[in-house]
Amino acid sequence: MTTPRSAQTLKRRGLLLVLSSPSGAGKTTLSRALLAEDEAITLSVSVTTRPPRPGEVDGRDYHFVDPARFDAMAKGGELLEWALVFGHLYGTPRAPVMAALKAGRDVLFDIDWQGTQQLRQADAKNDLVSIFLLPPSMTELARRLAGRATDSAEVVASRMARAKDEISHWAEYDHVLINDDAAVCLADIRAILTAARLRRRRQEGLVDFVRELMKDQASPST
Repeated sequence: MTTPRSAQTLKRRGLLLVLSSPSGAGKTTLSRALLAEDEAITLSVSVTTRPPRPGEVDGRDYHFVDPARFDAMAKGGELLEWALVFGHLYGTPRAPVMAALKAGRDVLFDIDWQGTQQLRQADAKNDLVSIFLLPPSMTELARRLAGRATDSAEVVASRMARAKDEISHWAEYDHVLINDDAAVCLADIRAILTAARLRRRRQEGLVDFVRELMKDQASPST
């Protein structure tokens, strides 16, 4: 009789979980909450040309590089995706993401619609699960941005102007959630993640498990 295995022990290929939203809609808060409670998921650390903000650590929050280095990485195929956002370049290093997928770890992306489109065209496109977060209203979005107290009125106005363009891409995503309650929205993200992990094609150890199951000649209990 073969030794039984649970679904939790099956070999699984990792996935790319994208959270996108206009600035202020809650993706950073939800990303941090998801990372804090799920050890099987890791945050993709982007490379950027913007200068570090107070408290940010190179290699933890971002990989901070100059434009020349970023250009070399983009031309050399070292980035899965990249985009120009608010005057600065942001991109996703390819090597650590592909290594995580192979090891069965999921990678969380906090990127915009431009980066998501590029991921859909990359060699890991079949591993992509995308979620777009909508604010409950534009008034609430403006209130959240103003409440940060970290951006000037000009920056808040710029982010609000950009928000409509970002929201116009909602239909390009696999899932769309309205973030009017962070706890409920986090539960919905967990549900989406669980379902994606259980897709047949993602469970690489399932074929061997079924073969062992079919070989099991144990007699039914009487």
